[in-house]
This record gives sequence, C-alpha cells and structure tokens, in this order.
Amino acid sequence: MTPLQAVREVARELGEAGVPSPRVDAEHLVSHVLGLTRSQLYASDGALGEEDSGRLLALVERRRAREPLAYVLGAWGFRRLTLAVDGRALVPRPETEVVVERCLAHLAELDAPRVLDVGVGSGAIALAIADEHPGALVVAVDRSEGALALARENAVRTGLDARVTLRHGELLDGVAGPFDLVVSNPPYVSASDYESLQPEIRLFEPRDAVVGDGVWEPIAARALGVLAPGGRLVLECGDGQADDVAAGLRELGYEDVLATPDLAGRPRVVEGRCP
Repeated sequence: MTPLQAVREVARELGEAGVPSPRVDAEHLVSHVLGLTRSQLYASDGALGEEDSGRLLALVERRRAREPLAYVLGAWGFRRLTLAVDGRALVPRPETEVVVERCLAHLAELDAPRVLDVGVGSGAIALAIADEHPGALVVAVDRSEGALALARENAVRTGLDARVTLRHGELLDGVAGPFDLVVSNPPYVSASDYESLQPEIRLFEPRDAVVGDGVWEPIAARALGVLAPGGRLVLECGDGQADDVAAGLRELGYEDVLATPDLAGRPRVVEGRCP
C-alpha cells in the first residue's frame, strides 16, 4: 500500500467513526508513521512495510475511538513550539495563540518582564511567552501535579526551563509579585454545556481543566494584589462570555478593558490594566 492509498483508507475509516476532519487526520497519522511531512506524502512512491502498517493500525484505532489527534501523535504545534501533549492537560488550541499575542504586545517595551501564568497546563502559554520574549521571566502555577509534570517536560524539551518556574498551587496561592502581567486560560465551560461537547473533550481531556463557572473572577480579583501599577491581566474566556468578563474587570477597578476576537472573529481574550 502506498502512502496515498493509506491516507485514503484511513480517511474512510475515520469518516465512518464520525471524526470531524478525516482526510486531514489521516494525512497526519500516515506522515507521522513514515516520518514525512504531510506535503511529502504526495511525492512519495514507496510502500508501507509491515511494521509501519502495524503502527498505523494502532494509531488509527485510537483516533477512531475519538482520542484527540494531538494525544495520538504525542506532540502538537503551538506558535513556534512543538509540545508534548497527553491526557494530563488540554490540547493547546489556536485561540489560545491570540492570548499569547496580546501578552507579547504588552511586554514588548519591557526588557525583563515578570509574568505569572495561572493554570499552566501543558505549558503552552508560559513557554511561548518565554520563547518569543527572550528577557521574560515566567512563574507558572497549576493545581494538577500531572499537568505540572507535563509542563516541566516541555520546558526541558524547548530549552526554556531556566526562565520558567513551575509551582504547585491553587490559583494564586503562595505567589508574590510584583508581576508586569498575569495571564490565565481558566476552565470556563458550564457543567450543563459539558455533555454537548465533542467526545474528544468529554472522554479524554481533563474535566477539571474544562469545566468551571466564574473561575476568572477570583483570578482577576487576586491579580490586583500581585500586579505592578500599570500591569496587565489577560484572560481567555468562552464563546459569548467576553462582555460579562469585561464588565466584571471594570467593576473590580481595571482600566483600559479590551476584548480581542479569536481567529474566528469571536471575542475571546479579555484584558485590563491594573491602576
């Protein structure tokens, strides 16, 4: 079987299982097994050996069961980084790249900014900031020991472990400022909406990192105590939540409150300046 024949067959199987993007996922899986890029698949006239076919079959079965593609592959791209990913933390999403974009915009004029990431997960936000601002020093907190272990692996993997300090804790417990910026992608899906989510999320991603009601509020309130005057708070929020989060930041006393749309044009990132 040639690589393209394998792609067609895998895409058919994934489509039958209800996978949302069967052709793209098939290309990812076949290229992963063969050590090729997706574009190289279309120039390859070789054939899959018995070992490759066996590995591909195992990966396809995992994806047919609706395990997230990123978990099946074991790594996922986020901005300039390739991060290890598994069930200890959420898969980094494209909308979260907008969070990093807003953070970097506020840090651009600072030589050595101090940043706090609340709920580090895989380390995507913290590591991307450290990667793209060479002077940034980041403290990252998470209540999940598993997530922290994954973030630590990624810090070493990316060579950024000297500038990202990982701590176990609940929200901002035990964290002392001042910080130039506090950032968080907190859980924001309601329990009532959770059951309607894709099986990739419900069956595989950590529920505690998904489901939360108003988690942003204690983060925003406590961030005022660790932010330097003029420092910024940047939050990711759920679809349709930006107006309420922005209003809440204003009530807490934040100034210059702004909502930024994600790549689909939906207000997703809300930020404010500490007076």
